[in-house]
Amino acid sequence: MTPPADRETDAVRLRETMTRALAENDAPAEPGWTEAVKAVPRHRFVPGFYLPADKRDGQGLTVWEPVTAELDYGRWLAAAYSDTTLITQFDGDEPDWKNPAERHGGAPTSSSTLPSLVLRMWAEADIQGGHTVLEIGTGTGYSTALACERLGSADITSIEVDARRLEQAASVLYGCGYTPTLAVADGLHGYWPEAPFDRIVAACSFRAVPPALLAQTRPGGKILLTLSGWLYGYARVLLTVGADGTAEGRLLGGTVSFMSARTHAAPAFGNPAHWAAGLPDKSRTTPHSPHRISAATEEAFHLRFLAQSAVPDAQMTTVGEVVHLIDVVTGSAATLTPHGGEWQVREGGPAKLWARIEHVLDAYDAADRPGPETFTLHVYDGGQHLRHPQLPGLPLPRP
Repeated sequence: MTPPADRETDAVRLRETMTRALAENDAPAEPGWTEAVKAVPRHRFVPGFYLPADKRDGQGLTVWEPVTAELDYGRWLAAAYSDTTLITQFDGDEPDWKNPAERHGGAPTSSSTLPSLVLRMWAEADIQGGHTVLEIGTGTGYSTALACERLGSADITSIEVDARRLEQAASVLYGCGYTPTLAVADGLHGYWPEAPFDRIVAACSFRAVPPALLAQTRPGGKILLTLSGWLYGYARVLLTVGADGTAEGRLLGGTVSFMSARTHAAPAFGNPAHWAAGLPDKSRTTPHSPHRISAATEEAFHLRFLAQSAVPDAQMTTVGEVVHLIDVVTGSAATLTPHGGEWQVREGGPAKLWARIEHVLDAYDAADRPGPETFTLHVYDGGQHLRHPQLPGLPLPRP
């Protein structure tokens, strides 16, 4: 085992290398945040994590290999000081890092976010010295430590829904000399005991802006969060809260995604074949391929969020070549099947899911494919709408 003194020496060297790399790759270069990255020992916050193997298992699932200092010191420390998100938990199950096991598939439920994104979020939130800050999603505590190093612990409150995660983060934070206010709490409800806040920054995503966050932000204060949904479309927004309790802000660019707040996670929908069996036999041709919202491109990433706004309760899955849309709330469903170079649509139920998405795609094309920065989110009592000068208002799920 590597002696603690040597481990710290190695960590300092790798931390300096990572800091230079972040600066060269246009991570926020404000000196205070750069110094914070140099100072905070990320490796202490990630004693164990998972990295994907080069193989998949017999069922096609990703194989996740546990990485700790005891298993592979070099790999562990190098990954800790790479600009990479490190998965620390799947499906809410806390690993035993003294005897870790390989994982096959699963949904990540906790991680240490890649440092460049952490810096980007803190910079975009426009935090100034003296601002009181609520961080939603403590996770490993690394991003909390950066905020404490840059702004001081006294004005930082961080909440985490997973008690065991918070306990581990608190131990490392306090061991490193950081003393923010920490609490086990659901980010959906913010944290009233420390409110009001000048800034709220969420490291998880929500289907809708929680009303409690608006109520806990001072007039003129700002909320930075990621909106997501059951189609796994994402958009980031920086909202400014008004004196009347409403909020408004433009969407931000980029393709950032975060794990959903656990209370906003998508429900199970069962067997797609059962839903498809209840659809009408008659089909029609659609002018839009489903790949427009499922491709691994920045435009598809943006379009998926817009489409999701039109069908907020829909989920999408592909079985073979058939794309299924399933809405467990209304009981609606649709299938898209490739045929002769075209896509055939069958849909049924109260909501014609693909027809609604087609409407969004048609409007988007007619408006010359506007980017996310041209959309404004308006949040008001009882609702929220995404608006664009050339597109009809898109209602998001009610808060």
